[in-house]
Amino acid sequence: MFKKIFLASLFLFVTTFIYAQDSTDFVPTSNKQSKSLSEKFYFGGNIGLALGSYTMIGVYPLIGYKITPKLSAGVKLAYEYIQDKRYASNNNTSNYGASVFARYRIIPQLYLHAEYAGLNYELYDALGESKREWVPFLFVGAGYSQPLGNNVWLNAQILFDVLQSNKSPYRNWEPFYSVGISAGF
Repeated sequence: MFKKIFLASLFLFVTTFIYAQDSTDFVPTSNKQSKSLSEKFYFGGNIGLALGSYTMIGVYPLIGYKITPKLSAGVKLAYEYIQDKRYASNNNTSNYGASVFARYRIIPQLYLHAEYAGLNYELYDALGESKREWVPFLFVGAGYSQPLGNNVWLNAQILFDVLQSNKSPYRNWEPFYSVGISAGF
């Protein structure tokens, strides 16, 4: 576990020395024209995919708003289709939920991330009976953005759940890695 955290931290440290192609968001407002309302919004998200005896297809769209040049906040929706063939009976289910997040950019490429999420899971007991329950998460971590073109970025982040709910389907302090695309309009 320590090795994974160390390697992720090293990656983030090394990548902070790569400069973005467009750093106009970090020029003081007095030196540039103010942005229109539509330029302060950005859209993006992630798609998750796992195939095999355990199949998961997930869609996680998000919309964010740049409060200041370094601080943004937004909302994200989540939907996952699950098919689990690892046991005697095949289980098909869907998980869904939403979250609110905030990001603070340390430099144009590197940001800190905090996110409160509520996800609705179908949980199974020892007898195989299922019931749906909301599971809370509080993710904190950091991410890296690399511009791909005009108003399009590749984002990679590592997050940890600090709430550690006993209903969570994840192991304690298991990191969450995600890679996605964001676009500003």
